[in-house]
Amino acid sequence: MINIIYEDNHLLVVEKPCNIAVQADDSKDEDLLTILKQYLKEKYQKPNNVYLGLVHRLDRPVGGVMVFAKTSKAASRLSDQIRTHTFKKTYLAVVCSASLPKQGHLENYLAKDSKTNMVSEDKKNGKLAVLDYQVIAQKNELSLVKIALKTGRPHQIRVQFSLINAPLYADQRYNKHAAKNQQIALWAHEISFIHPTTKEQLTFVSPQPTRYPFNIF
Repeated sequence: MINIIYEDNHLLVVEKPCNIAVQADDSKDEDLLTILKQYLKEKYQKPNNVYLGLVHRLDRPVGGVMVFAKTSKAASRLSDQIRTHTFKKTYLAVVCSASLPKQGHLENYLAKDSKTNMVSEDKKNGKLAVLDYQVIAQKNELSLVKIALKTGRPHQIRVQFSLINAPLYADQRYNKHAAKNQQIALWAHEISFIHPTTKEQLTFVSPQPTRYPFNIF
């Protein structure tokens, strides 16, 4: 069962498990959006299809906190906040470097290859990707970093840290030294936004994972 963090008439905030797609894809694997629609259908005994708006995403291997919209009005207003950068997203990651500056600001122009689903730096045709980070702890040639995501480009965190020779631990795509069958050390830790109807500032947190390598810090 999916961990429900918060629910009201407009919002559904959950903790996404690792290795599950946010929405249906070519793999035909069970996806989070379908699971949550079924949860709402059963909970409220809805005879017809249930509306649930997807306003932001997480990569399949990444877990952590997400918000879904239970009404089209909520979806529209949350999407506006994402577009205007008033929707704040904070991540935790373990990167393969112990020599990062304690704080950093990364800006790159990134482009996605639709055939390979890989993202790379493309200063001519790419879209601007921006993040700030803070090193929380360092141990065993690894660093635990807290990341404030300023833009939401595909694979952004993974690519930007690989570009500064600090790839994410166990990132099968962008860390050439990653061992197979290890879980990427990236977690959606916190989201903060304005409630679409009450206008209240809301913050939801998904605690740091207890698995390796997070648990060495």
